[in-house]
Amino acid sequence: MTTDETAPAPRGKVTITDIARRAGVSVPTVSRVVNGRSDVAPETRARVEDLLRLHGYRKRPTPSAPARATLLDLVFNDLDSPWAVEIIRGVEEAAHAAGAGTVVSAIHGRSGDAREWLRNLRARASDGVILVTSALEPTLHEQLRILGVPLVVVDPTGSPAFDTPTIGAANWSGGLAATEHLLSLGHRRIGLIAGPPRLLCSRARFDGYRAALEAAGLGVDESLVVTGDFRPESGCTGCTALLDLPEPPTALFAASDQMALGAIEALRRRGLRVPEDMSVVGFDDLPEVRWSAPPLTTVRQPLADMGTLAVRTVLRLARGEHPDSPRVELGTELVVRSSTAPPATTQ
Repeated sequence: MTTDETAPAPRGKVTITDIARRAGVSVPTVSRVVNGRSDVAPETRARVEDLLRLHGYRKRPTPSAPARATLLDLVFNDLDSPWAVEIIRGVEEAAHAAGAGTVVSAIHGRSGDAREWLRNLRARASDGVILVTSALEPTLHEQLRILGVPLVVVDPTGSPAFDTPTIGAANWSGGLAATEHLLSLGHRRIGLIAGPPRLLCSRARFDGYRAALEAAGLGVDESLVVTGDFRPESGCTGCTALLDLPEPPTALFAASDQMALGAIEALRRRGLRVPEDMSVVGFDDLPEVRWSAPPLTTVRQPLADMGTLAVRTVLRLARGEHPDSPRVELGTELVVRSSTAPPATTQ
């Protein structure tokens, strides 16, 4: 028996899956070629068509079956955050412009939920997967590869497989800018409510905070650093712990807007004012923070743009093309509003 993958299979026995494996592309890409779709790279189309001719593939006649629209899976760990809504907005707009549909799922970090999602994915023959701040088990990741479904990771939790494109934000420079802003106002005791240390974005924001302090000739005072989970409750709890210190900070960098809003609530409960008694900076620039009391100074993370780029990237992969870069970081920007001011002692 021959093991040559270019050797013809028995006529009439070859499947789209066989062709996809031999061409090194996804099953949806071969399907698009078979159905005469235009959204396939010329080189990929030629390679697939050559294999179809070589193996004598014949499309099953289905005159009454309508053409299937492109379908993308968007997968989160959780959906209970305005942050997720902004990602969804960018994905939906880009998918609609490309004539694609989206299925949004949450796997809640549980392996059982992830396996159930994979079964559903297989049943609906998705053309691509966008995974947001979630981690698939290696076996599930391998299943995606076997199915030929392209994958793009947004805001990765850790270092994904080398061949998986990722899209993130410049978290380090964002953390640096937030801390430098507070330093420029004259603050020297700057607290940090960090995100979960298992997440790359949390570690990068902390490293930016550290770099700004060290550049100013200050070391990180570990007593001024607490850890949260990006939710308002953890921001409130973390700020309360900092206020209980013998010498509380005069300013606070919260690694998410929601934690910053929680910190402002903790200050309000103590009868303290923002920014008169403590300056607060967040991270994300969610729509609601411009209406907080006071409007929040924050680092704008291009969440919708990250979703848009993820759609464009996964559609390119589905067409058998390669992304321009496997690792993309979109820029962040400091947005100064009314929640920061010089410390009271220097006003």
